[in-house]
Amino acid sequence: MTSELERNRQRVKQLLEKPGNGKCADCGAADPEWASYTLGVFVCHSCSGLHRNIAQISKVKSLLLDPWSSSELEFIDSVGNNAAKAKYEKLVPAFFYQPTYKDCLLLRDQWIRAKYERKEFMCVERQEAYSSGYREGFLWKRGRDNGQYLSRKFILSEREGVLKYFNKHDAREPKAIMKIDSVNATFQPAKIGTPHGLQITYLKDNSTRNIFVYHEDGKEMVDWFNGIRAAKLHYLQVAFPVSPNSELLPKLTRNYLMEGYMEKTGPKHTEGFKKRWFTMDDRRLMYFKDPLDAYARGEVFIGNKENSYTVLPGLPPNIQGYHWQFGITIVTPDRKFLFACETEQDQKDWITAFQIVINRPMLPQEYSVEALFKRKP
Repeated sequence: MTSELERNRQRVKQLLEKPGNGKCADCGAADPEWASYTLGVFVCHSCSGLHRNIAQISKVKSLLLDPWSSSELEFIDSVGNNAAKAKYEKLVPAFFYQPTYKDCLLLRDQWIRAKYERKEFMCVERQEAYSSGYREGFLWKRGRDNGQYLSRKFILSEREGVLKYFNKHDAREPKAIMKIDSVNATFQPAKIGTPHGLQITYLKDNSTRNIFVYHEDGKEMVDWFNGIRAAKLHYLQVAFPVSPNSELLPKLTRNYLMEGYMEKTGPKHTEGFKKRWFTMDDRRLMYFKDPLDAYARGEVFIGNKENSYTVLPGLPPNIQGYHWQFGITIVTPDRKFLFACETEQDQKDWITAFQIVINRPMLPQEYSVEALFKRKP
């Protein structure tokens, strides 16, 4: 005779096969192995840990290892991921970043809290912190020269189309004004060394400027991030009035295609190779002496194959002065750039990142950017 435990295990398998239940309700990871028996959703192992942060709302159990009662299974069967999403994600703004399993812990934690704890997407009045078009507050900002984090006042104004910060709390004039069209924001907890670390970049005379900030309150930091996305979407909707949101949303913020150390040599290929931190940001390859430098030591525009840009494994013959053995040559219409990677896997990863960009057709505005690079001294 089949035991109740065995019957319930069979029931769990059947529930996972229902539409929507085969992926984590919060991050989209495949094959969730946990469920919240108070919310009625199926979640992955990682998100189940974040649900424990809101234990007064969500109680989770392993689908495979924990015993399930018939009443608990009846409840999650009556809800399920699709119905829960329809309820808790009903009013998610178009600009709001919905994290996946690839994103940092902070974004996923605050997404879960926003949905179930604060119920922000069931009532638009609860979205004021990032939807109002204006935000003002203090963030810890890394000093450009000394690396110290100091409290700085930041203002985000959708009406002015800018993000600005002030060096002194009572200063009338901002230290920097960043036009929202060139602003990008990406969470970088490992690089910055704090779980809430955000890297903000903007263009100044066609050169990239980095600002590193954080706040002790995770919600505060994610609200700034989504506030920037909201202001950017408003700018793009005005600039490109006939473009659908589906075209504009990928342009709000972006993660880097690739980051890490490589060795490089100079334009004459006779200097010794030097270890530098490289960042591949869309078509901009930037290198820094230190990952947290405010300015890049140099930037290279990577075009597409139709315009004579190619990436090759290895280095030309007779090249000397490198310590790492796994070379990469980038050929542009003007010159060759030579790099060396520490491991073969690094070499493969960088070549893949370069090929993604080189194989992609160039947009009209990217030709304008390429022309600016060619005019650089």
